[in-house]
Order: sequence, then C-alpha cells, then structure tokens
Amino acid sequence: MNPISRRDFPRAPGGTSVSSCGPAITSAHNGLASGELAFSSATELAQLIQRKQVSSFELTQYYIERIERFDEALNAVVARDFERALEAAKSADESLARGQRLGSLHGVPMTIKEAFDVSGLPTTWGVPEQQDNLALNDATVVGHLKAAGAHFMGKTNVALRLADWQSYNDVYGITNNPWDTARSPGGSSGGSAAALAAGLTGLEFASDIAGSIRNPSHFCGVYGHKPTYGIVPTLGHNPLGVVSAPDLNVVGPMGRSAEDLALALDVVAGPDRFRSPGWRLVLPPPKARTLRGLRVAIWPKEDFVPTSVEISDRVQQVGEALARAGAVVSDLARPELSPRQSHNTYLNLLASTGLVNLPDEYYSVAQAAAAEFDANDESPLAVVTRARVLDHRSWSDHDEARTRYRLRWRAFFNDWDVVICPISATTAYEHDHRPKLERVLAVDRAPTSHYEHYFWVGLATLAYLPSTAFPCGLSSDGLPIGLQIIGPEYGDRTTIEVARLIAQELGGFQTPPGFGA
Repeated sequence: MNPISRRDFPRAPGGTSVSSCGPAITSAHNGLASGELAFSSATELAQLIQRKQVSSFELTQYYIERIERFDEALNAVVARDFERALEAAKSADESLARGQRLGSLHGVPMTIKEAFDVSGLPTTWGVPEQQDNLALNDATVVGHLKAAGAHFMGKTNVALRLADWQSYNDVYGITNNPWDTARSPGGSSGGSAAALAAGLTGLEFASDIAGSIRNPSHFCGVYGHKPTYGIVPTLGHNPLGVVSAPDLNVVGPMGRSAEDLALALDVVAGPDRFRSPGWRLVLPPPKARTLRGLRVAIWPKEDFVPTSVEISDRVQQVGEALARAGAVVSDLARPELSPRQSHNTYLNLLASTGLVNLPDEYYSVAQAAAAEFDANDESPLAVVTRARVLDHRSWSDHDEARTRYRLRWRAFFNDWDVVICPISATTAYEHDHRPKLERVLAVDRAPTSHYEHYFWVGLATLAYLPSTAFPCGLSSDGLPIGLQIIGPEYGDRTTIEVARLIAQELGGFQTPPGFGA
C-alpha cells in the first residue's frame, strides 16, 4: 500500500476555510484560556454555550482553526464539512437567543468516524473504489446527535475496511498519534481518538467489534465506551450495499471524560428500526456512586496471552488505589470459564462475521487458505483463517458456547460489580504497514504476531458486555496507558460511572505535548 496525503475532498457542500469566517478564539474567552477551551469536555462545552459564555459559532470557528493548524501533522479529520457546521452553529445560537434549547448537546461541534453516513459526505471505509460514495441519509446515531443539538465539522480517518489497529488507507492516507507521530493512534477509530486527544473536536462517535473504540482510546489517552450489544442502533454504519447488522459489532461514544460518554449514550441508546414498534430500553442505574464498597475484580494478566509487565502492573496499581479508596478488590476472582476456550470462540465468531456480499473469488481464496492448516492447529491465525469459511453447524456450536459464557458472566456479576483489565499488550506502537502476516510486535522484547492480540478486547465483545476504556496515566516512555472496565450486560451506566470515579481518584485525560496552545 502506498498511502497518500489527506484529501480535502469533499467539503460537501462547498467547504470553507476558517479564515473566511471571522476571528477565531485566540487567547481567552470569558476567562477561559484557549487551550482550556479546546480540551474541555463536551459536557462542559454544552454548559458554556447554554450559559452564553461562548457561542456555538465562536466555538465551531475555534475548533476549525485548530483543525487547520494542527491536523496537518495528524491527518485525523479527513472529510471536512466546515461551511455546514458554521451554518448549524449560527442556527443553534439563534435558537438559544429565542429561548429554545434543542437538547443536551445544543451547539456542540463534533466529528464522527468516517464509516458512519452523514448526508452529503463520503462513506468509503477507506476503500478507493468507494471514494465517490456520498451518503444520501444520516446514520441513526447521527440523527439522534443532531436532534440533541450537536453538529458535525467532518469525519475522521479509519483503517481500511475497519480491519486494523492502525488507521491508514489509500483514500485518506495515514493518521498519526498526537503523543508521537511516528506511532499509530490505534484502529479502526484512530482518527476519532487522535482528534479528541489533540483538541480538534468536542465529541466523537465510533464503532467496536475487535477493540476499535477501546484500542485507540488506550493508544491516545482518551475515553471510549463499547456498549452492551444491541442497545445503540447501527443503521448507517454498514459496508456499501449491506443493510443487516453484523454479529458482535456495536457503535458507541468517545470523549475526553467519562461524563461525555454518559451524556452521549443517553442521546443515542434505544431501539433500532426493527425493535422500535414494541421495545423500549431502560438501562439500570449505576451499581455504585462511590468507590467505597465497590466490588472490583482485577485481571492483570493471562498466562497464554502476551501482555507487557508495565501494563499488567498498571492494572495492579489501579486495583491497589481503589482498595485504598474503600473498594473491595480481588485479583483472583474470575468467571467460571476457560479463558483460552472463550478466546477461541470469540475468534471463530469474529472472523465469520462481516462476510456479506463478498465475491465468490474471496470465498475460494479463503477456502484454499483454510485448507493449508492442520485440523489440530489452534493458533490464532489458523482459527481466524478457518472461521472465514466456517460451516453453519460449527458456527452454531460456537454460538451455543457464547450463550453459555454469557450465563457464566451473569453469575459472576452477581458477586462482583466490574472487572478491570488491559485493552492491549503494549502502548501505541510505531507505524507498520506491512501485510499482517509479516508484522512482528515486541512485547517486552518477545516477538508476537498480529493475531495474538485480541484476547483482552474479546472478553467483553464475545459475551455482549459493556466496556469502558479510561486513561490511567503514562508509561515509562511517556505514552498513554488505558485500561477497560467490563460490567454485566446492560450495566453500561455502571462501567461509565466507575470510570468517572476513578478519574476523581487518580486523574483522567492529559493533553499531549505540543497541542495545548
């Protein structure tokens, strides 16, 4: 692959530059320094607009100016829609002047992962053949966010077909990590995380089937929430020509605070178009509003899984801090399941989803590749390769196993409120755009392959569990470390609230060097 530089195509309709829109916020506004404003949470930004301490138009101008100033080094916001964003911001200010508040995100400018349909903007998933595919309608979550008062400045970069923990493609090029531009921001929602970390947007929305929200959150030091499967509509987040929702995949918010995750989830959660005639969602309240008495299982490492000592130690350190704050913490409590077998089931279900509308040639090649592995080979690569041509009987057996794991997790969460564990084996790694089979990632100097790194994200995904990614400080080489909080099905409010409580105790988002001005 030979990635090209970011394209400003298209700024639909008729994109504009901030320089033509009047003065941006350059030093301070009503007591808020510009750097503070850039890195405020969406919750705080909405409050500032509501109190008329800053206008939506001024704030949108300000973020546009930051995109034009900082994004050349990152290439995060790749399909820009500045003109319509400024028009929407002006309309939001006019509504507020009349005493009309649209919703909890009134006037907040945001960006969104390129894979979501936004009417008039391209939805390519990084596929060059689809670069002229302009969405005719908004994705369901885009409609919900707009109805709550948010507006969109553009869309953020993704991995090709959303299938990598790096974010690069031949349509938009490579996205870099704000903490070190030689490193990946994660994937497939790498543009989302990079834009948030660099203070280029107020809020983001992304998707996750194999850590695509949680991995970039960890790599870039932001917050992200993988919801319980099925509680947020996915319509409008589909490969071209596909209308069905794939197994395992969810869509969810990313932000610079846990409060933003809660706010955005409230806006978008609910029935999809099929369930809406007879189904309503009522998420339980958080199991705890304080760390005291919170029942926390920590899972720092797993024997068959490569995980750096520093990340495993960080899980242990967070557990110790929670214990000092009054939580009941155990590093031995586990659900009654085999981690290795659970992972095998996840890989089989993961690799056998997302195959709709693929050509016969793909299936023939996949069959040939699967036949090259010995039937007893249970390596991650062998499992994934065979799963791409999995027969229905075998798929049904894995689905049955998944249901049994869901029941075992449910029993576990009768005794424990949350599990805290790693997201990835390492911090953000250097760009490596070789074919996946050729990639080697050192974990504490031990070489590992691309396909050995899905265990931690698969724990929650397989069992349809919610998981909240949260930053918990920097590594010894100055890169963010993020961990995940896993809770019971429909326990989304609990995992997000625990992330908020941890931030109060240990601190939360940190600004990357060089982006604070």
